[in-house]
Amino acid sequence: MDYSKFMDDNFDAKDWVNAAFRNQKDSGVSKDQFATTMVMKLQVFIQEVNNILEEASQQALQNLPRVVRELDAVKQEAALLQDQMRVVKQDIQKVEQDTSQSMQVLLKLDRIKSRMKTTADALKEADNWTTLSADMDEVFQSQNIDDITTKLCGMQQSLLMLVDTPDYVDKCQHLENLKNRLEAMLSPQLISAFNSQSLEQTQRYVKIFESIERLPQLIKYYHKCHKNNLLQTWKTAWDANQTKTVLSDLYDLLLSTWHTQVKWSSQVFPDPVNIVLDLLSQTLNALNPSLPSVFTILVGEKDKPLDTLIELKQISDRCVTNLENALNTHVQGSSFEHSISLQQLLKAIYSPYQSYTNKYRIFEEVALTKHLDTIKLDHEEVIDTVQLLSESVTKLFSAAIAANERCQQLTNGFCYLGLLDAYKTYFTAYTREFRRVLINIREKCRTGSKADSEDWSDFQNSLRIVQTCGNLLMQTEDLDAVVSSSVLHSLGHLVTCHSPVKEAISLVVSASHTFQFQASIFLSSHNEVEAIEAVVHKLEDGESPPVFGEILNDLSKLSGEVHKFAFDIVFSQLKTYLSSVSSMEIWTSQSAGGAMTSDLPTFSLSPQEYITKVGQYLMTLPQHLDPFTLQDSPALTVALKHGRLPFTNHQAEVPEHLADLWLESVAMGTMHTYTEEILKIPQVTPHGCKQLITDIDYLCNVLEDLGLRASETLNNIRTLLQVKPDQYADTAEILPQRVSHTISYMRGIQL
Repeated sequence: MDYSKFMDDNFDAKDWVNAAFRNQKDSGVSKDQFATTMVMKLQVFIQEVNNILEEASQQALQNLPRVVRELDAVKQEAALLQDQMRVVKQDIQKVEQDTSQSMQVLLKLDRIKSRMKTTADALKEADNWTTLSADMDEVFQSQNIDDITTKLCGMQQSLLMLVDTPDYVDKCQHLENLKNRLEAMLSPQLISAFNSQSLEQTQRYVKIFESIERLPQLIKYYHKCHKNNLLQTWKTAWDANQTKTVLSDLYDLLLSTWHTQVKWSSQVFPDPVNIVLDLLSQTLNALNPSLPSVFTILVGEKDKPLDTLIELKQISDRCVTNLENALNTHVQGSSFEHSISLQQLLKAIYSPYQSYTNKYRIFEEVALTKHLDTIKLDHEEVIDTVQLLSESVTKLFSAAIAANERCQQLTNGFCYLGLLDAYKTYFTAYTREFRRVLINIREKCRTGSKADSEDWSDFQNSLRIVQTCGNLLMQTEDLDAVVSSSVLHSLGHLVTCHSPVKEAISLVVSASHTFQFQASIFLSSHNEVEAIEAVVHKLEDGESPPVFGEILNDLSKLSGEVHKFAFDIVFSQLKTYLSSVSSMEIWTSQSAGGAMTSDLPTFSLSPQEYITKVGQYLMTLPQHLDPFTLQDSPALTVALKHGRLPFTNHQAEVPEHLADLWLESVAMGTMHTYTEEILKIPQVTPHGCKQLITDIDYLCNVLEDLGLRASETLNNIRTLLQVKPDQYADTAEILPQRVSHTISYMRGIQL
């Protein structure tokens, strides 16, 4: 049995027992017998441990007096050592007091010695400067580059010791003139070495220029030689082919130059990556014709400038991707020291786009407006116009989605504010056209007709327009979600990493993948950068892009107008039936045809034709609503949420069956119109009063059959018409004064 596990700091009894039983499986002993044996062994082991502990305790007790005696001895020795250290400290303090003056003298002498040595060195270097300066003309005449370089290095070293001399500035200028003289002497050989790519000669000149602190000038010669060759190649290519393929050829040339020159420069220069990157940047900035001029030619003549710009941007993106991959491969992960040169190169590549991204809103507005002009919305026939309105929704939003994709492709998402403004103009123009078409449809429909024929086609067309409004609202919300997602996908990670530490880390990965740098490529104003950053933060908090709130509000108003139009269509016939109620002669008649007297009960009267037509019209309304409401159309529901039917309260929750709300709206409008007509009746006789009660009862019965209740005003009128004259005053006290006074005047009852 292995007892060593009990000494582990992380000992677990369950693990030990399980391990013991796992080892027991192959022994052929039963678990009970094995457990008994193991318990017995543990008890024996515990007994052994107890014996060992007891022996150790006895031994410790026996040794305790001796330990106490040794501790007392150590204590006495420590006290003695403390006294000796106190004496030593006093001796040291005494020595310091006695020797402090001598030490000050020694320090003063050491400073004098140092100053004398510095002065001697300065005099030596001054003498050396004089000697070297006097020999320079002779050395230059010898044309020995190595001797000239050696003497210039000596003068350069001497000058370091002559900083405080009165003529130091003149000496510096003299040395610079000598360096310029050497540089002018070497310039033809430098150009020849760079043009021929002579490795040995270039390495020699690099050492010379580095020793005289003129390496930047040497790099300028290198840039100038290769830049001139690249510029000439570009000029020839452009003259031969003035299409967008020449941009691909230019970037291929730059990429090829990178691969060849970085390999050659790494054997010559101490920092080849930055040098070659700067060469490419300077070449792009010095092109003739320049990239902005080329873009003006390539883009200006196209019908769809945004599409052309996107094609050019894709070419530029491929070049940048290839350059970054090549850079990462060469240096095994781009470092921060290369990021500045890489950023300058990327700015040179993308600089032509900024003049277009600054006007991105205008470009998108023009593109969307042109598309909107191709969408036909009206036709001579109403049904065809309704169909065109329905089909326009898909066309409208397909262009909006395409604009969103263009914004990502051309501006990497940084010009979304311009796109949102273009959306606002686009949708405002569409809703304006929609309203114009709606006015034309209204003029063609029979909203003001008084004909008795009931043609429901106009109402069905109006419901289709309502459905179109619902589709507009739904797809606007979908577009809102798409744009929000696109903004966060394009810029969210950049804004999240937009901090001094995280941005520095991003530069290590790639200089082109930082928020501030990309923003500087596509946006020229710091305010625009802050604005798009604020939008990203709002989207991360769950808010919608600001413009979509205005667009939805405008579409909600449009939905309300369409609902009002549809209501007017369906209500026009009812309004016609009720328009002459107040002027009917029946209200002033004493009896019906002279055959019946006013003493007959109310139930003996029949409702008049106008109210039966109203009832029949209301009863047929559900069957005309069912084809639309039975389809479970989400568009109708959404349209009704944003639009409001007349004579209904604005509800946050739309009922399950839209037909019920439509029926309620029409019924409420009917009762409102009917009550207003009743209150316009100048006088009513007892017989006319009973006839009016009969008509009201009929309407209430129809409403009850439809599952609706009569309005409070209509019930009050019926009550006041039914009450006896001697009880009228008591009843009128608890009812609205306008109704009670009007009915009392109609019935000729004095209050």
